Amino acid sequence: MRFLPAGDTALLVELADLDHALALYRIAQAQPIAGVQELVPAARTLLVHYRPEAVTPAALVAALRERAAAADLAPADAAAARRVEIAVRYDGEDLAEVAEMLGISVAELIARHAGQPWQAAFAGFAPGFVYLAGGHPGLRGIARRASPRTRVPAGSVALAGDFSAVYPAASPGGWQLIGVTEVPMWDLRRAEPAFVQPGFQVQFIDAGAPAPRVSLPAQREAASCAAPAAADRARDAIEFESTGLQTLVQDAGRHGMAGLGISPSGALDQPAMRQANRLVGNPVHTPVLESVPGGLRLRCHGRATLAVTGAETALTLHAPDGRQWPVESHAALALDDGDVLAFGAPSAGVRCCVAVRGGWQVAPVLGSCATDTLAHVGPPALQAGQRIALGQAVPAPMLRASQPAEAGLPQLPRPGDVVTLDVLAGPRTDWFTPDALALLTQQAWRVTPQSNRIGLRLHGEQPLARARHDELPSEGTVTGAIQVPAGGQPVLFLADHPLTGGYPVIAAVASHHLPLAAQLPVGCTLRFRIVAPFADLGAAAAPAKENPA
Repeated sequence: MRFLPAGDTALLVELADLDHALALYRIAQAQPIAGVQELVPAARTLLVHYRPEAVTPAALVAALRERAAAADLAPADAAAARRVEIAVRYDGEDLAEVAEMLGISVAELIARHAGQPWQAAFAGFAPGFVYLAGGHPGLRGIARRASPRTRVPAGSVALAGDFSAVYPAASPGGWQLIGVTEVPMWDLRRAEPAFVQPGFQVQFIDAGAPAPRVSLPAQREAASCAAPAAADRARDAIEFESTGLQTLVQDAGRHGMAGLGISPSGALDQPAMRQANRLVGNPVHTPVLESVPGGLRLRCHGRATLAVTGAETALTLHAPDGRQWPVESHAALALDDGDVLAFGAPSAGVRCCVAVRGGWQVAPVLGSCATDTLAHVGPPALQAGQRIALGQAVPAPMLRASQPAEAGLPQLPRPGDVVTLDVLAGPRTDWFTPDALALLTQQAWRVTPQSNRIGLRLHGEQPLARARHDELPSEGTVTGAIQVPAGGQPVLFLADHPLTGGYPVIAAVASHHLPLAAQLPVGCTLRFRIVAPFADLGAAAAPAKENPA
């Protein structure tokens, strides 16, 4: 085994194969390790998220070694596995290219894919996205695309490495597309939202000649989201006259859902979320609005106390009698009936957090109000004309007096600024040439307009060159991971990143700089500073006892 750093709060355990990875996952679940928060199994790795204040890396490595030695490699009984069938129209964009890559006909490729069952091994990337192992031995080692597509349609049936999968929702992706299915992979209206789950057996069925495609993304989103509570007749409510570039509901995130392929998501700038809630007297993890605010206008019905933190944005209060005046952010603001709060475009930073005393009346989805834009889980983006009821989401005994803003607000970046982020090398630094690692820190990287809550797409004058060009089996990724597709231009993962990925991660942003990364505007120049070199954490690990804390 190898124990590789994945940022400063996770490590990646590399094992011999899928059987060993799943065996360690099973025993680590059955025998929990103090301080471990989440386990993400993958093709031959186990990503372990942990709390550094509760367990040291050395103690964690020792505990994992002990469990690995006792792990049972026997796979689940295939005969007892639940079987599901998925009808496929084999007309994918990459079908002919994959057949040519394998040196076979398209008909033979289809016959191999649908000819024998696949085993659902583990979930990842997005809810309902399950990696299917086994299948025909002639479908192995299929390379991903050199550069991932920015949008893969929902229902796309794909191949990559030794796996097949179905994209449950429209999303970015680098797998080879061979067909499409109309079977929804993820639907919260079902008793079991995931159509395929780890341990299932999957049989693909050739549906024959292509038929007219049905647009599925809207269906997926509607099935996977819960709208905020209706508030048309509520006395205290906020109406959205306009929503800016994007306004979402966010909280501390949706943790503990890796088994369903769901990453935590949550507010990108967590300190700004906590500060906004403190300013209005809420518990710090109460849901807030996260807005890219240029043009956001909030009309108050009844009375409300708001606070706006995060990006530096001009705020103007419009009274019902026509008067208007500027108001300060990072302070509690009382609104009366008919008042309108207007947000200008951010002059520094990207995203604002808006808290209201008593909380926004929003229904949680799978235990959280966070909106995951990749997975389409959580409340949908807010729309002009919509209202949200106020003040009843937080029980009165939990409310406190408003706390003043902390002294010395962070200096947020502006377009054209140069920002340096601390990073820790790994887990796949050794997949790159020494020149590439030097280039990562010496070259300036520009934040491109293709950036969003999933990640910042960066562009440098010279791409990062790999030392290895073989296919990396899919493995867990962390927020802040700097993933490098074959084209050499990196992507810095933010909160809505896929749970697993198949491109090597050269380094990961230190946790103390993640809020800063979330506020980097398009056009900003980024530099990286390595604060921890790459190393196998288990190579020289001394025996250590688990911390009972």
